[in-house]
Amino acid sequence: MENIEKIVENLIKMLSKRNQTVSFAESCTGGRIAAAFTAVSGSSAILHGSCVTYANEIKEQWLGVPKEILETKGAVSQECVEYMLEGMEKMAASDYTLAVSGIAGPTGGTEFKPVGTVYIGLRTPAGKNEVRHCLFKGDRHQVQEQATAFAIELLEKNLIS
Repeated sequence: MENIEKIVENLIKMLSKRNQTVSFAESCTGGRIAAAFTAVSGSSAILHGSCVTYANEIKEQWLGVPKEILETKGAVSQECVEYMLEGMEKMAASDYTLAVSGIAGPTGGTEFKPVGTVYIGLRTPAGKNEVRHCLFKGDRHQVQEQATAFAIELLEKNLIS
């Protein structure tokens, strides 16, 4: 995670220089993305806020994920992450929003959504959503760390390009 700290430092500098902000809606990462940012001095200038929406009811109540999506597509789906992005953007009014929902394990996996299945989304200032479907390997901690790193790197790639 040392490399991630350097990336976060650079992201904070870039966002500060551009006078832009970021917010997070996290499920399986449990606040790790927010923790990575708040561990670095200067994050208060760019971080609007973060929600850990672990339970489906909270995804629905706080972020506006429709119950129908949760029942038909599941919390671990592209559709759910798109709604998480939209809901967090409405709540925090940030320039960039990251959202993550997945199965960290060791339980909870299925044939179609095995442990390590994670959807990671980014919403840009232009209102464009990019959602990636990932399959990470390892134990619970490793899946959470990989998902956190992937989300932070997705933001970095978008800011650099």
